[in-house]
Amino acid sequence: MKAKKQNILVIGSGGREHALALALRRSERCGVIHCIPGNGGTAEIAEHADISTDNHEALARYVKAHDIALTVVGPEQPLVGGLVDHFRSEGLAVFGPDRAAARLEGSKAYSKDFMTRYGIPTAAYARVRDLESGLAALDEQSYPTVIKASGLAAGKGVIIAQDREEAAAALRQMFVDRVFGAAAEEVVIEEFLEGEEISIFVLTDGTHYKIFPTARDHKRAYDGDRGPNTGGMGAFSPAPPLAAGIMDGIRRRVIEPTLAGIRSDGGHYAGIIYLGLMVSGEDFKVLEYNCRFGDPEAQVILPLIESDVIELFHSAIEGRLNETELKISKDSCATVVLASGGYPGSYRKGLPISGAESSDDDPRVTVIHAGTARDGRGRIISSGGRVLAVTALGRDRQEALDRAYSRMEQIELEGSFYRRDIGGGSRRFKGVETPQQDNREL
Repeated sequence: MKAKKQNILVIGSGGREHALALALRRSERCGVIHCIPGNGGTAEIAEHADISTDNHEALARYVKAHDIALTVVGPEQPLVGGLVDHFRSEGLAVFGPDRAAARLEGSKAYSKDFMTRYGIPTAAYARVRDLESGLAALDEQSYPTVIKASGLAAGKGVIIAQDREEAAAALRQMFVDRVFGAAAEEVVIEEFLEGEEISIFVLTDGTHYKIFPTARDHKRAYDGDRGPNTGGMGAFSPAPPLAAGIMDGIRRRVIEPTLAGIRSDGGHYAGIIYLGLMVSGEDFKVLEYNCRFGDPEAQVILPLIESDVIELFHSAIEGRLNETELKISKDSCATVVLASGGYPGSYRKGLPISGAESSDDDPRVTVIHAGTARDGRGRIISSGGRVLAVTALGRDRQEALDRAYSRMEQIELEGSFYRRDIGGGSRRFKGVETPQQDNREL
């Protein structure tokens, strides 16, 4: 007996949402996919609607009108804003944590207090709400130190200060210049940790959980991990293996107390919880939580999930995740992000993109759209800082990276750039050695 087709709504417009739509589409249960607001890539596979993701009532009406059986919330803002709470009150199946649980991402200050309260290993920190108290707290720090805007800042509200002068300048940017706006009304000053950073994504129904493949992303804009922080310039999965026993420790000391703490604090969680950890030898500490898939990590994790993603998400919503099997491919996956010239600062929009059209030449390589749109003639144009990514599968990481970079060379966007060292190492293109921190001129 064939499974009944289900219409699906994906909330969001980034690469993560395009990757989610593609993963959901692989399910034999998938009917019509809807994406709000979507992008130039999701336009090929999904119905779009012009509804603000802040308009919870209009979104709920749309779901009912289009017989949508499952809504998957991609980005953090609707989660922190309570979209899941509204949908649950309307009796609608929605994948994601409620507002109370999403505070783990919405407020870094809250998440640090949460970890301290529930004995979860994390870096030492101080919370400050104005420049004067921030400058006083700097006298107690060792350097380098980390300055973080507490609120949502699209992955850019973190500054690593090498000395007190840089730290004071960072605080002035946040409290005086307001470069991160309301996200920096409160600031966390945090101990700098050294080691290997790793991303762990946990699927949970609030009690039971399953661990997705590990991933590692590259936050800095330029080769050699230089330049400003970005939303992410590339990623690969799985990450290098952890030392023996580390994952058991993460389960026992991080995942399980986190879920117990969420329940104790009154949160409802049916979704993905991201753990950003710094691992040094056999020691580890939590850097941060996210309450959804990362972007670009989603692009390298979802292609490795062999289980029916719609069934996985429903089992989390219905509290029966322990009854569902998670099957993971033995392949590797890598993604490389193409960014607009000037990103993460100011950049131009509306530029034509060539070579990004869908192709069946290699089914193991996919162009994932993020900051793209369609003009009046249906052509793909740029509409954001991180424009698109090329994601590829391979028998190992190197094969996946080679496929991704080979496809990326076929894409042209004036003034765009991408990192040549995703996954380690440096690469030649068209016979020219790629300089570090240099934009690609096309």
